[in-house]
Amino acid sequence: MTKRRIYKLFLALTLLACVASSACATDTAAPRVVLRTSAGDVPVTVEVAATPERQSLGLMYRKELGADAGMLFVFPRAQHLTFWMKNTVLPLDMIFIGDDRRVVGIVKDAVPYTTTPREVAGDSRYVLEVNAGFSERHGVRAGDAVTFEGVSGAS
Repeated sequence: MTKRRIYKLFLALTLLACVASSACATDTAAPRVVLRTSAGDVPVTVEVAATPERQSLGLMYRKELGADAGMLFVFPRAQHLTFWMKNTVLPLDMIFIGDDRRVVGIVKDAVPYTTTPREVAGDSRYVLEVNAGFSERHGVRAGDAVTFEGVSGAS
């Protein structure tokens, strides 16, 4: 091979690698929920639970959850939702979000391993579970706006 051919091959492979890495970076960006509080925006990287199977498992048996991480439960329509903490190791805050993408209410510091129903007044379509104390620490309140980034099933 001549130097010119090697150079062209190198350029082609470099270009291909750049295009592939850009596509991969876009496709694998973690979904996020952004809570728009009076103190500023609070981004949360989320796992999405949009199927009944995934929702029934939730965060059960997890021993840790990142400080700015959570699980977003996505339901097909707004309704009265009730959650419990059966087999859930971590204490959690549950942020209930309406169809209008506003915080409906918050259950704070839900006690692990309990089957007590956790709910808020009003209908919700989404529930964001985060570590206990998260809502207080970030000043999340009922009425705060919420946006979703890269969350499939949240139309």
